[in-house]
Amino acid sequence: MNAADPTTLPILMRADKEGVATLTLNRPTQFNSLSEEMLGELQAALDAIGKDVSVRAVVIAGAGKAFCAGHDLKQMRANHSKTYMQKLFKACGKVMMTIVEMPQPVIARIHGIATAAGCQLVAMCDLAVAADGARFAVSGINVGLFCSTPSVALGRAMGRKEAMEMLLTGDFIDAAEAQRRGLINRVVPLDQLDAEVKKLTDSICAKSAVAVGMGKQMFYKQLEMGLDGAYQLASETMACNMMAADAAEGIDAFMQKRKPEWKGC
Repeated sequence: MNAADPTTLPILMRADKEGVATLTLNRPTQFNSLSEEMLGELQAALDAIGKDVSVRAVVIAGAGKAFCAGHDLKQMRANHSKTYMQKLFKACGKVMMTIVEMPQPVIARIHGIATAAGCQLVAMCDLAVAADGARFAVSGINVGLFCSTPSVALGRAMGRKEAMEMLLTGDFIDAAEAQRRGLINRVVPLDQLDAEVKKLTDSICAKSAVAVGMGKQMFYKQLEMGLDGAYQLASETMACNMMAADAAEGIDAFMQKRKPEWKGC
């Protein structure tokens, strides 16, 4: 196998290092579009990682010149039936929900463009770091298709009017504007992108996996609740977290001015 030739590699590549699993979308000539096969590979990889306690954080990246250009329009046109479309968008929604529901934080590493379902993927990740030349759009409206499924993610990641402007115009925004709108966390020069992502993964991996997983689950669940219910859930989560061995170790370590030794329970 020629490692330099992307056509000989799988469409989704996984690399693990120091508790971080990096999933790289590898359809560079198609700008890493989310084909039916790509969604299947992503789903399988995320399902496996979610059960793998050795993985503390996940990075989703793109090979070639772009992060992800959304769904594979050519494949969609070749399978023009409502049944196929329902199956495709259901699979995409499942991938997005898996990102939210898995215990490990998921970080989008963005360069080039992130459009339509690619922008949706950015919005659904827990964190996102972009190169300063990255651009974002939900451009389906330009071809007569309102980006309905991306709107679910965008409407929760940024202000409603800012999301609607993107959805109704299909216009691109740059990385600085995406950060201002809350779509991404950090913007750095392209040659510093990996280092900036590593800062986040290093910080996450230094924390208690129990607290991170419990907190992530609570955070997204409470967002869909009323204020009173959210506080009830948060209070119960805090009480359960305090009963964990990691919390006892962390507090003891803080008081003793030493580094905690997480027990994973």
